Amino acid sequence: MMPRNSISISILRRVASSLLLLLALTATAQRPQGTGQQRLSKDQQLKLRMKAIDDSIPLWRGIQVKADLMGAVQRGLSSTGQYEAGVRANLKDKYFPVVEIGLGQANNTDLSTSTHYKTSAPYWKVGMDFNIMKNKHDIYRLFAGVRYAFTSFKFDIDRPNVTDPVWGDEVPFSLHDVKAQYHWMEAVFGTEAKIVGPVSLGWTFRYRRRIAHKDGGYGNPWYVPGFGKQGSSRIWGSFELMVNL
Repeated sequence: MMPRNSISISILRRVASSLLLLLALTATAQRPQGTGQQRLSKDQQLKLRMKAIDDSIPLWRGIQVKADLMGAVQRGLSSTGQYEAGVRANLKDKYFPVVEIGLGQANNTDLSTSTHYKTSAPYWKVGMDFNIMKNKHDIYRLFAGVRYAFTSFKFDIDRPNVTDPVWGDEVPFSLHDVKAQYHWMEAVFGTEAKIVGPVSLGWTFRYRRRIAHKDGGYGNPWYVPGFGKQGSSRIWGSFELMVNL
């Protein structure tokens, strides 16, 4: 018959072994499971989620029709201005190819010289906008872009008779249907916010730089449709109403 002390020691050994085994199983169950994704930082996990969303977004996201309200208001309140509208495609909420067309007008008389300048002609622009927001799929957008623009137009200049310095006679000064052309580039920076349903509003700021021109042989035209008053560069803004289709 086994001594009582030996039995007690054997029981204690078995209990201790069971406790050690239980602790080992508990530690294994509490150890993080799966791949290394759970060990990534929060920023890395956010990037992975955003990439998964981007991969699920189709290339074609629709088109947007827009109109510049500021140019129309300017034309209604002053002697110069333009009516401009455009169509912009949406590719994955990142890239926005755009075409813009407009009608630029001027009908102005200089009060100091009584010189009258008049023109009315269409212009067009083509380019690309890029959504620079971190979250490309938000209802707010911040974008930068570029445009190439062109117009071919005619202008009239009328002013009071000029006195001939030799003969003293008054000579009429009048130029009609003078042909001119302008090519320019635009750097664009703008914002867009969804208002209700498919309707959005936005501001754009544009730096325009002339790259080529034909003035018709009479110096710089006082006003160029789509570009603005004479000069090699201009800064302009627009307030746009947009409808997503």
